[in-house]
Amino acid sequence: MVKESEPCGRLEWRINVPDGTSRVLVPECMSHNRIYGKLQGFVMGFISKIWGFLQRAWKLAKNEPKKVMHCVKVGMALSLVSLFYYMRPLYEGVGGNAMWAVMTVVVVFEYTVGATLCKCVNRATGTFLAGALGLGVHWIASQSGEKFEPVILQGSVFLLAAAATFSRFIPSIKARFDYGAMIFILTFTLVSVSGYRVEQLFELAHHRLSTIAIGTSICLLTSMLFCPVWAGNELHNLIRNNMEKLSDSLDGCVADYFQDDVKANNTKSEASCKILQGYKCALNSKATEESLANFARWEPTHGGFNFGHPWKEYIKVGASLRSCAYCIEALNGSISSDTKAPDFLKKHFSEFCITLSGNSSAVLKELAVVISTMTKSSKIDVMVEEMRNAVQQLQNALASLSKQSIETTERETGESVNGMGEGNAIPTVTVVTLVEIVPLVTVSSLLIDIAARTEKVVETVNGLAEKAEFRVESAEKMKKCQNSKAVNQISRENEDDKTMMTLQKV
Repeated sequence: MVKESEPCGRLEWRINVPDGTSRVLVPECMSHNRIYGKLQGFVMGFISKIWGFLQRAWKLAKNEPKKVMHCVKVGMALSLVSLFYYMRPLYEGVGGNAMWAVMTVVVVFEYTVGATLCKCVNRATGTFLAGALGLGVHWIASQSGEKFEPVILQGSVFLLAAAATFSRFIPSIKARFDYGAMIFILTFTLVSVSGYRVEQLFELAHHRLSTIAIGTSICLLTSMLFCPVWAGNELHNLIRNNMEKLSDSLDGCVADYFQDDVKANNTKSEASCKILQGYKCALNSKATEESLANFARWEPTHGGFNFGHPWKEYIKVGASLRSCAYCIEALNGSISSDTKAPDFLKKHFSEFCITLSGNSSAVLKELAVVISTMTKSSKIDVMVEEMRNAVQQLQNALASLSKQSIETTERETGESVNGMGEGNAIPTVTVVTLVEIVPLVTVSSLLIDIAARTEKVVETVNGLAEKAEFRVESAEKMKKCQNSKAVNQISRENEDDKTMMTLQKV
């Protein structure tokens, strides 16, 4: 009998071999090397995850330095408000209620100046109104005697808390004063309940108001003086970027559809990334736009924006951009369809579709320039007219497709047919099924719809330019634009003639 190894437990397996000997089979014990290897793998995996997290954090900080600066400003504000604890003269001035100032900084300090100002005003106003009402109710309850004092206090808490809570459901109040209503409920309840046992209630309310004033003042000064991030600028840049991304997405979709299949496969990933960075950004920005527009109303005059700047018009522009983005999303879905149109039809319609998408894209880019420079464009009317002409040409091509049979010309290379010599053109009728035509007609219809919605974007931007009093371009630029308009009119007439000749040939 030969033993291969010592057993780890009491159970063992014995096997008899033909040579008359027997062997004992035992499970192998986990060696120290295996334990060390697993421990090492666990530690290395944990370190790799930490390193990956640090790399992503560094990338975020590098791409968006404003957020890093916001973190620095929060730390600075908390350091300043902490001095009321560390310095005895300041601590004696506010007493142990200095912690309310620290809590105020933590709660109200936001990324943009408008959001910080909104929360500061809401917190200060809600605290002041609740403190004043709490003191008044406490005085009335104290004059009613010990028997009715708790009844009056509890009744006032019930009525005012219920009314303030109901006000939070009103859309206009919820949009701008929701945080103030919540602070009102909290402060009034604290003052009313604590006033029944605390004798120096006025001093308590005074310290509370003073510490909140200190905290809000530090937040506002830090937010506005050190690298301020204005909600108005963020909204302005967001609308401009969405216009540029929509323009790039439209160009990418149409180019991807009408280019060769081999080239499409080589650039598919790049085009997909371009689409995702385009229309999806515009579709997902509704909540951000409304939030920034709400906070921008609170901000003082800064840059090219006055206090009464029409921020609501940006919401209208954003809504029109999303309407255009929905069509681009549908266009992307049609382009990705498995059903393909015949190559000769795609080649025939490619000129009209690419021209129309190029004109629509150019209009969006020009509108982005208008938003960026806050200057009325003298070229936008000419560009819109060119887009309308491109729409008309594409509609004529679609009309010809429905009225005429599609003929292709093939040249005979080997023999004559019906008395026709070699090399003569033989007209043949190509049968195209409805299923093959539908994708191309869908793409063309969506491009026409995108052009119509682009005109809606132009209208909303013009409304914003009028209400915000955008600057007017110089006389030289307007003169150049008029000259180019005359030249474009002549070229459009020539293009119409060429289009009619092409349709007749088809």
